[in-house]
Amino acid sequence: MDTMKGLKRTHYCGEVLTAGETVTVGGYVDTVRDKGGIIFIVLRDRTGVVQLTFNETTDKAVFEKASSCHSEYVVMAKGEVRERESVNDKIPTGHVEIFVDDLRILAKAQTPPFEIVDNTNTNEELRLKYRYLDLRRKPLQDNIIMRSKIAKTARDYFYENGFIEIETPMMIKSTPEGARDYLVPSRVHQGKFYALPQSPQIYKQLLMVSGFDRYIQLARCFRDEDLRADRQPEFTQIDLEMSFVDVEDIMEMGEGFIKRLFKDVLNVDIPAPLPRLTYTDAMNRYGSDKPDTRFGMEITDISEIVKGCGFGVFTSAIEAGGSVRAITARNAAGTLTRKEIDKLTEYVRGIGAKGLAYVRWVEDAPNCSFAKFMGEGELDSILSAVGAENGDVVLIVADKNSVTLPTLGALRLKVAKQLDIIPAEKFNFLWITEFPFFEYNEETEHWDAMHHPFTMPMDECLRYLDTNPEKVFAKAYDLVLNGTELSSGSIRINDYELQQKMFKALGLTDEEIEAKFGFLVEAYKYGAAPHGGMGIGLDRLAMIMCGADSLRDVTAFPKVQNASELMSSCPSPVDKDSLDVLGITVADS
Repeated sequence: MDTMKGLKRTHYCGEVLTAGETVTVGGYVDTVRDKGGIIFIVLRDRTGVVQLTFNETTDKAVFEKASSCHSEYVVMAKGEVRERESVNDKIPTGHVEIFVDDLRILAKAQTPPFEIVDNTNTNEELRLKYRYLDLRRKPLQDNIIMRSKIAKTARDYFYENGFIEIETPMMIKSTPEGARDYLVPSRVHQGKFYALPQSPQIYKQLLMVSGFDRYIQLARCFRDEDLRADRQPEFTQIDLEMSFVDVEDIMEMGEGFIKRLFKDVLNVDIPAPLPRLTYTDAMNRYGSDKPDTRFGMEITDISEIVKGCGFGVFTSAIEAGGSVRAITARNAAGTLTRKEIDKLTEYVRGIGAKGLAYVRWVEDAPNCSFAKFMGEGELDSILSAVGAENGDVVLIVADKNSVTLPTLGALRLKVAKQLDIIPAEKFNFLWITEFPFFEYNEETEHWDAMHHPFTMPMDECLRYLDTNPEKVFAKAYDLVLNGTELSSGSIRINDYELQQKMFKALGLTDEEIEAKFGFLVEAYKYGAAPHGGMGIGLDRLAMIMCGADSLRDVTAFPKVQNASELMSSCPSPVDKDSLDVLGITVADS
């Protein structure tokens, strides 16, 4: 095998653009074309590809090496850059080639288990098993590089705005934050466990108590929960906290970052200020607290129109305190046939609704699933209220609001994808504000916190804490992009007495408060500046900016649905000696 001795890389493959200069490049062999007296090798690195050329004037030993090369061999090549006779306009280096006079084969490669091409049809499970090969593909390399650019811009922006980057511990006390903790057993303190942080929440608040004023961290976070396309068990958030601020200050800082990021990385101008919706308005209009506003199909409340009709499904829902609401799919009658509507009916039943009423307007007369229950003019009133016209389909759900709104929100997204009306190249940001502080749990008949227990209620709501929890709203805000929650944040409680009152309102006993949050509560006794912050999901941001379908496409070594990593077969069993040291016995499954 050759060595690099005497050769030093001067250019990346994608940077070879000027004829007449002598360059040295290194990379992986992408393709080899042997034409007998002439050999072409396309060499690949993370910047692109360049063509290496060998012909009858090439040194015989160099030519023989070139003829022995196969895909994925690792080589270095030195030679003169010349203009190509046959120009390839599809690649930046397509007008030049390197006429090689020195070729070194640094590592040979077996035939890979799948072809390393940009547009692959290879099963994802196989590609994840050989992730190091999959990562050689340009689309994935571009995604990882963009993720790196996002991280750099984040640091640049926040450094320029006076933030201090501080690392917080990776092994912490287990505290409730909404998801299940990953636990780490202690060898020294047998029977006790560290937890991997779901977020740096308590520590960044303690940094505000410490007087650091502006904190930033690209923080690794861990949550033991079921995975989906936009969720991994370990992820990174751009985590920040600020002192002596209120909601507007933090949102302004967040907007400045978004504008800077999209301009620097994508050269896209994001108009500011970003639009805002209260939580209540978002739910009523879109059925979601993270709505995709790139398309319309907003929800309409038709309860007043149908409350006196003869259709019992509608009237009984209203009498029970619920509502009747609809979405209108424009020009959808051709796509949403009766058969397709039946599928949508099964879909909404699967997510909690009792059924789906519809009006499908084709030709002259609307086809209505509940027409026989309608009095004279009542159907016309519904169609007028929802703005339906010939060619449209109206989909209606009647139930309690906790079912009607999220059902129509999910249905709205499903139908929009089916109709292909969501513009792919659009970036619609949205702040969601004024979240309810509590949500009613019908199973336990108890009001549960919607946020972590350090969230500050809105000033005008404090008087309702003990008497009317449904009237308490939080100084909390989410940043949404194209229907994905990018960030969640809030102003934190900084007053010891109020924090104690909040714990009590959440049903925590003195013993529970001390066991879970004692050290933070103790810190508040010594004075805490008003503070708040947010955590922006770097992975989700990268996924959307790259146009990727899954977080796996922007994560170098991702986990799959069951939280395992196929490449390293992780998690894996541990030998008995290692468990004995920790005082752990694994029960037979």
